[in-house]
Amino acid sequence: MKQPKRKHLSYAKWGYIFIIPFFLCFFIFSLIPLVDTIRYSFYEYYRSGIKEIGPNFIGLQNYKSLFESDLLKYAGNTLLLWLIGFIPQIVIALLLANWFTDIRLRIRGKQFFKVVIYLPNLIMASAFAMLFFALFSNSGPINSILMSMGITKEPIDFMGTAFGTRSLVGLMNFLMWFGNTTIMLMAAIMGISPEIFEAAELDGCTSVKRFFRITLPLIRPILAYTLITSIIGGLQMFDVPQILTNGQGSPDRTSMTLIMFLNNHLKSRNYGMAGALSVFLFIVSGILCFIVYRMTNGKDDTAAKPAHTAKKKGGAEV
Repeated sequence: MKQPKRKHLSYAKWGYIFIIPFFLCFFIFSLIPLVDTIRYSFYEYYRSGIKEIGPNFIGLQNYKSLFESDLLKYAGNTLLLWLIGFIPQIVIALLLANWFTDIRLRIRGKQFFKVVIYLPNLIMASAFAMLFFALFSNSGPINSILMSMGITKEPIDFMGTAFGTRSLVGLMNFLMWFGNTTIMLMAAIMGISPEIFEAAELDGCTSVKRFFRITLPLIRPILAYTLITSIIGGLQMFDVPQILTNGQGSPDRTSMTLIMFLNNHLKSRNYGMAGALSVFLFIVSGILCFIVYRMTNGKDDTAAKPAHTAKKKGGAEV
């Protein structure tokens, strides 16, 4: 007597059904605008007064005009502003993460310090920029304190020099993001097996050697993620210098970033040039992220090959 076949229930389709909304939103709000931006970069399309010009296909003319402008100067400004904020950010974040996760130090109130260092990340960048604009203005509290202490006789024009403006932008980016970076690096270090640190301590490994030879290599994936996201955020830097310099990139456009340059084209409704600049930013971001990824993960691949080969040879000999 034949047993009746059990009806097999497949739940795989529900997975596809649940991810359909994401792909619909991605297709409508991300993919179509991206393709449209690339398409407009090859067209002459802008408004002159009430007259609309285009869209007329002009090939690579927008890209040619872009590189004949001050694009490279603004790219240099963006890179410099990012470095001023990122270098102290990653150094302080690594130092704090290593201290807070070191059991031997027995630091009290860790939760309190974690909250305090993360708080600036919750403040909107526009509010942060307005606060610094008020603090470091010629008649602001910082100048008043310096003059009352006798350090300076006249107000210091912090935003009147390229060094002062860039330093303020870098300081704001550092304060806003070092807490977030510290929390991520702490999570990475806490994911390392304590047995590794215990074995290193038994072998007489110093704290400095343990940090550079154990901690840093093992948290390299998180470091790569931090660097890549920071590069993308640095290339998209806009709100802090925009508000601090009132959109002028003063003095002498030394704090004008690529996104501020893009915003000027969008404000003037030059959609062709804006599309070309967006494509340029997309390509630069992709190249830099690929270089960082290869630099931080290339050694793992090369180190794994000899180990894999040795394992196969050992297995063959047995």
